[in-house]
Amino acid sequence: MTSGEGHPRRWAILGVLVVSLLVVVLDNTILNIALPTIQRDLQASQGELVWAVDSYILAFAALLFTWGVLGDRLGRKKILIIGLILFAAASAVCAFSVSSGMLIGFRALMGIGGAAVLPTTLAIITVVFPPHERGKAIGAWAGAVGAAVALGPILGGVLLQHPQWSNWLTGNDWGSVFLINVPIVIIGVIAIIRVVPETKDPNPRRLDLQGLALSIIGLTALIYGIIHASSTKNW
Repeated sequence: MTSGEGHPRRWAILGVLVVSLLVVVLDNTILNIALPTIQRDLQASQGELVWAVDSYILAFAALLFTWGVLGDRLGRKKILIIGLILFAAASAVCAFSVSSGMLIGFRALMGIGGAAVLPTTLAIITVVFPPHERGKAIGAWAGAVGAAVALGPILGGVLLQHPQWSNWLTGNDWGSVFLINVPIVIIGVIAIIRVVPETKDPNPRRLDLQGLALSIIGLTALIYGIIHASSTKNW
């Protein structure tokens, strides 16, 4: 593969990467539809519901840079698979949550796993596509976000209108909004293993563990401040 020609299977690779991004973004839009049902079943307060959403956002935003650095050094395909498996495993546990605290904690783990998807998929696209096709490919990648925003409420509504599906599997009326992620991720990981090539930075910089730790702490503090400030009346 040369930079001028691109990878021969680049469009199939793009399709796999788009599905990976789609499932991560789709989860949040589905969850918003399910919040009233979750509140009823778990007897969660309004503040706990907010943190069920915000814990994911906080972990997701704080780890984006770190996952990107690790992908450049260790291999983007490898990090993408690790992130998706963590995301799916945490999703499965969320489906069986028996308390709001349990849900919040595993939503944070979902955010940690989901954060690996954005930087690795985008980096892989820039490698496998030649410069003249890169803009179109990135546009399709970004379009997955819009598609997820549109599909999420529809899919969430269908799942919640058939609570017997969820009840049969999880014992609650809303677990299916998390379990839906698991088969999609399994299919996605198999496709990644078969289709997506491994890529990494040929000349990576020295891994600055202290810098990564500081970036996680700083981003966590920043995002937490924004979330907290936006929820106050004076914001």
